[in-house]
Amino acid sequence: MDANTFLKLMRSWQNGSMSRRDFLGRSGLGVAAAILAANLPRAQAAPGQLRLETWPNYHSAANLEHFQQSHGVKVVLDVSGSNEEMLGKARDAAGQVDLLVATNYVIASYAAQRLIEPLDLARLPNFDPGSYDARMLAQGKVGSTVYGVPKNWGTTGMVYNARRLAAKPESWKDFWALAKTEGHRRTLVHDYPLTTIGNALKACGFSFNSLAPAELAQAEAVLMDAKPHLLAITSDIQPLLQSGQAWLAMAWTGDATLLHRGDPAMTYVLGSEGGEIWTDFYCIARGSPNKNAAYALIDYVLTPATNKREVLEVGYPCGDRRVDPLLPTELLNDPIMYPAAEALSPLEYGAAATLTSPRRAEIMARLKA
Repeated sequence: MDANTFLKLMRSWQNGSMSRRDFLGRSGLGVAAAILAANLPRAQAAPGQLRLETWPNYHSAANLEHFQQSHGVKVVLDVSGSNEEMLGKARDAAGQVDLLVATNYVIASYAAQRLIEPLDLARLPNFDPGSYDARMLAQGKVGSTVYGVPKNWGTTGMVYNARRLAAKPESWKDFWALAKTEGHRRTLVHDYPLTTIGNALKACGFSFNSLAPAELAQAEAVLMDAKPHLLAITSDIQPLLQSGQAWLAMAWTGDATLLHRGDPAMTYVLGSEGGEIWTDFYCIARGSPNKNAAYALIDYVLTPATNKREVLEVGYPCGDRRVDPLLPTELLNDPIMYPAAEALSPLEYGAAATLTSPRRAEIMARLKA
């Protein structure tokens, strides 16, 4: 690849029209990185370094820079595309990871595999349990043991381009019907079994977390019926919606927030049948080589003024009621980030059993085949 082509690809990535994964793949850097990783010794955390397993575009750069300056610790981000990928990394790099951001439904698996350790809340003076919803905090526990404190929370709904679609979806049943009609070859579904299968289950009138064979069979029928009409199965929805190639997609809160900021025609809807509510948690990796820094970073971010910057930059609410008065009024009134209580009440947290369900894994493999 010549230098001009590489620079064009890099600019596409920087301006958001290409995902990080596509940039690495098309530039060849992803292959090069994989080869180097396979042939070099495992990196060890430096004394002034903290390794954080996390998600793309999920931290305030200003906060990380200030933390490095004030604590003398550089935060090294290792980004994953799914909880399954992050879980594998945590196993492979045991003793090298300090901190990770885990979604609620995988925390029990991390704890069972001894990849994370119980939190010492006395080392987190800025964490105030009374400022969070009890239902949310319960997701960070296994039994009565606290393994995680909330980073951000959100919902999983659908986003559509109101200029392109004449029909306005209000339910998951509408979503799957539109995928086959007006949204033919313009619809995206997540490359993520929990949400894609879960939202097909909701369209059939079942629990988002169902493992019942008969109910999963009905959900699979919905997916396979829609499969020939889909544009792509991907969790990286923003570039395709921004370019106009896609008109309808499954979406998380942050994607919908950023898409709507860029184009008000991008409209977010929670399925009337229900769907998913989720929370990501900061968890300390067992065997962390820099545990003191891991606790320090969590406590720093949980300071309300610091957490405000996280919310403003990443597009997800944090769940800490102390932060709300610090945020702009228009943000608090944003129905994408802060849906009405009646819209939230039917939503379900993802269940740990869905992660290890062979039946669900088989369904997703057939959908992607």
